[in-house]
Amino acid sequence: MHETAIAQSLVEIISQEAQSRHARPVRAKMSCGELNAVNDEVLSFAFEAIAQGTLCEGTKLQIEHKPLEGTCRACGRVFAIDFAHVKCPNCGGSDFDLRPDAPLLVEQIEFEGLDDGED
Repeated sequence: MHETAIAQSLVEIISQEAQSRHARPVRAKMSCGELNAVNDEVLSFAFEAIAQGTLCEGTKLQIEHKPLEGTCRACGRVFAIDFAHVKCPNCGGSDFDLRPDAPLLVEQIEFEGLDDGED
């Protein structure tokens, strides 16, 4: 279950950024490639559990899956791989090279100011 390790890393990254900005994260968007096999439910649950008691507590996590892509050897077009129908949408060719899978990335963090207790 690598989602727990991913959630731990997300909490660390988001917390560090929040501390440097003196702000509280309210929403974080991450992306990953299809081959990373990230289960959204498990990752969201792990993130919520690990975030308890940290600056990330209550932060909403959005997960975007980037499609696996191929490059057609005939025409050079880059296209999303649909395993049910693996043909280039441009020329119909079925000879292609797989492109590297998208990495795990923190794409965006939305913050709000921290209440320091002073009026």
